[in-house]
Amino acid sequence: MLAITDTRDRIIATADALFYARGYAATSFMDIAQALGISRGNFYYYFKTKDEILGAVIEFRLARTRALLDAWSQEEGNPAARVGRFIQMLIDNQAPIMAYGCPVGTLCAELAKLDHPAQPQARALFTLFRDWLRAQFDALGQGARADALALHALMRSQGIATLATAFRDPVLLGQEVAALRAWLDDLSPNPEARV
Repeated sequence: MLAITDTRDRIIATADALFYARGYAATSFMDIAQALGISRGNFYYYFKTKDEILGAVIEFRLARTRALLDAWSQEEGNPAARVGRFIQMLIDNQAPIMAYGCPVGTLCAELAKLDHPAQPQARALFTLFRDWLRAQFDALGQGARADALALHALMRSQGIATLATAFRDPVLLGQEVAALRAWLDDLSPNPEARV
């Protein structure tokens, strides 16, 4: 995990949490400053506009996601187990997903509705997952299908997150995660590589 070491980092981490829980449009400078217990003047020293904060939050999420994917790549000995960690993320984050949705999906959807110029930056979060998943499926021997499988895994995980938020049903989430794991097992060439 990335260390939060100074006021600027604390502002970004707090904005990240508030953008996730409330949404970008519904979160004001004042909300972030109050959550941190700092004055607006101190806040403006670091960020002049909300869009500057949004850019910093996206960069923060990208760095956190890269660190997570690097950790999975180092901790897991085979690509199926690495993809399994991606799937497990839905269970590990079940409570916030049921409350607020997927942090990547909800941000991308909100920015698309706002026709916000930061959409490509936010979409880079999905691209990071897509590229990493593609590499795992390629390592599983899927070759030309690797990118399509990566997109399928992403879309399926987003569907699971969306329905988990809509229904707030942990059983439904668990069932769909199990189905996604079974799909992955069917793609794994040898039983030892299965998750």
